[in-house]
Amino acid sequence: MALKHAAAGEAVDLRPLGARLSAARTHAIVRTSSFEAVRLVVPAGVEIPSHRVPGRITLQCIEGHAQLGLSDATIDLRAGDWVYLDGDESHSVKGMEDASLLLTILFATDGKTPEPGRE
Repeated sequence: MALKHAAAGEAVDLRPLGARLSAARTHAIVRTSSFEAVRLVVPAGVEIPSHRVPGRITLQCIEGHAQLGLSDATIDLRAGDWVYLDGDESHSVKGMEDASLLLTILFATDGKTPEPGRE
């Protein structure tokens, strides 16, 4: 069964899933033409291969442990950690333990990634 997207003004529960994490799946919370929010679930040992997103992204680790692979660094993300990436930056995500992260993507409405502070 597909999960419904959140409506404007609707509260979304992003608390840790705990024992339910191992059975959870990634799902979109909301998507508009300029913004997307996703609860990203990355099981231990699974890697989302290197890719690029045409927009700025943030990842906040809700629970577990994941590694964000960049072209020149690896960043460990544990509960409470947050990271920002510029648009079109190559990255991968690997579950070191079962992990749940809040992924946000800011899309440029003209197809270009705006400069910081110029949205």
